[in-house]
Amino acid sequence: MSIGEDSQSKQIIAVVEDEPSVRSGLTLNLELEGFRVISACDGEEGIEVIQKHRPDLIILDVMMPRKDGFEVCRELRNAGDSTPLILLTAKSQEVDKVLGLELGADDYLAKPFGMKELIARVKAILRRIQKTQEINSVNFSNVIIDFKAYKAERDAQPLELSAREYRLLRFLVSREGSVVTRDELLDEVWGYNSYPSTRTVDNHIAKLRQKIEPNINEPKHILTVHGVGYKFVA
Repeated sequence: MSIGEDSQSKQIIAVVEDEPSVRSGLTLNLELEGFRVISACDGEEGIEVIQKHRPDLIILDVMMPRKDGFEVCRELRNAGDSTPLILLTAKSQEVDKVLGLELGADDYLAKPFGMKELIARVKAILRRIQKTQEINSVNFSNVIIDFKAYKAERDAQPLELSAREYRLLRFLVSREGSVVTRDELLDEVWGYNSYPSTRTVDNHIAKLRQKIEPNINEPKHILTVHGVGYKFVA
C-alpha cells in the first residue's frame, strides 16, 4: 500500500493475527473507521512490524505460531514499549485474562467478538491515551520524569519504572491536585472496569512510592485520600 500524506496523518493500528479471515475482517473495518492498518500473521513478524511502524494501538491474538500473544506482550513491555494493546483469544478463562492484563495488556476480548464492540474499545483506549499525551514531563523534589522518552532519574541517577508505572504516574500528574478513585485508575490506566481486586492499584502505588518518594512512610507527592483514592501533588 502506498502511503500518501493523508494516510500518514491517520492513527496506525497494528493487527497481529494468524487467521486470515479475522485479519482481513479487522483490517477492512478499521480502515472504514479511518485508521491506517498494518498487519502480521505471527508473533515474530508482529514484533518486527510494531518496532518498524510504531503504531498507536496493537490488536494481538494470543494463539499464534512462533510466538504467542502473551510472549509478544511480555517482550514489548520488557523493552519499555507501552503502546496500548488489546488481546484477542479463544480462551475465556479468568486466569488467562488476568495473565494478559498482568503482562501489560490494556484490554482483553474473547473470540468470537462483535466488531462494533472491538471498534468501540479501540476508540475508547485511544481517547484515554490522548487525554494524557500533553503531559510530556514532570519535575518534583529530586525526581525528573520524561514521559515522552520513557526516562526517569532520581538524584541524577537512572530510575527504573515499568511501562505501567509511567502510565499510572502520567495519569495522576494529568489530574494534579484532584482526587482520582481506584476505579478511575483501573479504567484509565489498566483500561478495563473489572479486576479481581482494586488492591492491584494499591500495590502499584506502593511500588511507585518506593521509587519516587523521599520518605515512603510519609509520602508527599502521591497522597492517599482515605476511602476515595489518590491525589498527586508536585
